[in-house]
Amino acid sequence: MWGIKLIGKKTEELIFKQLMRLANAIILFVIGLIVFTIMRKGLPALSWEIISQVPKGGYYFGGEGGVLNAIVGSIYLAFGATFLAFVISLPSALFINVHLQKHKKLQDIIRLFIDVMWGIPSVVYGAFAFGIMIYMGIRASLMAGIVTVAIFIMPIMIRGMDEVLKMVPKTLFESGLSLGSTKYELSYRIFFKQCIPGIATAILLSFGRAFGDVAAVLFTAGFTDNIPTSLTQPAATLPLAIFFQLSSPIPEVQNRAYAAAAILTFIILAISVFGRMALRKYKKNSIN
Repeated sequence: MWGIKLIGKKTEELIFKQLMRLANAIILFVIGLIVFTIMRKGLPALSWEIISQVPKGGYYFGGEGGVLNAIVGSIYLAFGATFLAFVISLPSALFINVHLQKHKKLQDIIRLFIDVMWGIPSVVYGAFAFGIMIYMGIRASLMAGIVTVAIFIMPIMIRGMDEVLKMVPKTLFESGLSLGSTKYELSYRIFFKQCIPGIATAILLSFGRAFGDVAAVLFTAGFTDNIPTSLTQPAATLPLAIFFQLSSPIPEVQNRAYAAAAILTFIILAISVFGRMALRKYKKNSIN
């Protein structure tokens, strides 16, 4: 009887292991197909002119120029939104896991509320922000886009940090309190340092969403052929540039859209790789 149960458990484990491998293979295949399609159509159209110049007259009808304005605008918006979201998300995640350690029901309610916010489509955030902008008489600008995207990625960042902070042993929290540490010291000197790699992963995930989102900035950041020099000016982004170029019936302009998509992929990949390298260096040099 025991042998039959053991065989059944091994069979069940083998089935689920194969299902996990199949799921991973499907994910890798889809990602590879997307990247292959972008590179196959984008690399032939990619040139130094596209990277180093702003659009000139008639660019979206096959004229000269590039998408430098969209590259710079995306970098400004993504870094600004990620920084603003981080400033709010880190204290929020630490508050949930340290200050509300003994209030499980309140923790669950807050997490449920954040999960609901996470599930709201980005276009809803953009439409809501646009309605507020109209009511207050605010024009589309880089600042409006940064604030909107920051609000959009905050639930992602908070929940990502929260899941990492939940893994800190409860005994570490209790030991810190027994030694006379305040909850503020526990938050930033113990919990934060213990979870820096996981927190950085949540930041990178949120940065990718901020860099590649189009719906939240469609109504708020505006679009311009110039590089913004202040937060009050409108800003172009690569996703919007891709959208506008793909909407063109001219094949040359559509190929430029794939070139812009390749640039977008390269930038996100480069930031992710450098972020991982920095984390590995931090782990190697840190003393636990």
